[in-house]
Amino acid sequence: MRAVSLRFGACILGACIGSVTPLAVESADDDASPIFGVRLPDRYRDWQLISVAHEAGSLNDIRAVLGNDIAVKAYREGARPFPDGAIIARLAWEYMPAAENNAIFGQAQSFVAGSPTNVQFSVKDSKKFADTGGWGYGQFEGGKPNRSEDLMRTCAPCHARGSSDNDFVFTRYAP
Repeated sequence: MRAVSLRFGACILGACIGSVTPLAVESADDDASPIFGVRLPDRYRDWQLISVAHEAGSLNDIRAVLGNDIAVKAYREGARPFPDGAIIARLAWEYMPAAENNAIFGQAQSFVAGSPTNVQFSVKDSKKFADTGGWGYGQFEGGKPNRSEDLMRTCAPCHARGSSDNDFVFTRYAP
């Protein structure tokens, strides 16, 4: 009877490992950006505001740039390069006229955030991301990573066109 119990227990253990392992691997891949493995940080919407921006042209969006405590401290102190552990979030929404405000003021002057488009992250880890200036990148839409490796391959070269004096970060701190 003990031999049967041991074999039965081993079968159950094997079945559990076999059924859980692929899900864990798929889940990890599903939650992280391709190439860099960046994930949505917990409670990033509670981070402090670094700046806001309007991106004109084909994107025509409005953005809020947030930072974790490490990034905000570096911004405030002017510390460059950013220290490892700094994370900068860029949240984007459609740039929409505020019809109700414009009606009150009698002219098109107010604009607001419309539907969300994406959230992008820049994560500083000088060892892990040494080949890309110490930064890893991720873009998320509807809480899920954009799975396009081609898109992720555009991040570092684009940021590399920025100033090394600002550690290849585009946004300046708005006091």
